[in-house]
Amino acid sequence: MNMKQKIGTVVGLTLFIVLVLGFIIGIYLFGMAGIFKLLGVQYTSFWSLILFVVGFFILASIFELFAKPISELLTETFAGKFEALFIQFSIQGLTNWLCLFIVDMFMGSIIFSWKMAIIVAMLLTLCEMAFQDKEHKNES
Repeated sequence: MNMKQKIGTVVGLTLFIVLVLGFIIGIYLFGMAGIFKLLGVQYTSFWSLILFVVGFFILASIFELFAKPISELLTETFAGKFEALFIQFSIQGLTNWLCLFIVDMFMGSIIFSWKMAIIVAMLLTLCEMAFQDKEHKNES
């Protein structure tokens, strides 16, 4: 493989990764915009919403690295599906709320009341768990 092919491969792979991340963040962006519209959360501009979503996405990705394994370890011991689901929902909801709270504290352009933050965190957790359950069903 010569240098031109290596550079082409690296550029192609980088472009693919950027497109995939852009697609995922776009889904988060339109999902958050819809949730904010439904709940009446105000934001100053579309760019502030983009900054909020990117900040939330990065922070939530870091938090999920720790929260998901903890959630899985805690739910292994429960025989009942309801108890396991409740613990997973609680941990994921808490991490989503914490990420929303942290990003909200650093941004003045989007302001949540604590009630709205809890509602948004619960809705995000429901969506995440719905997609997570479909992934687990496809694996088995």
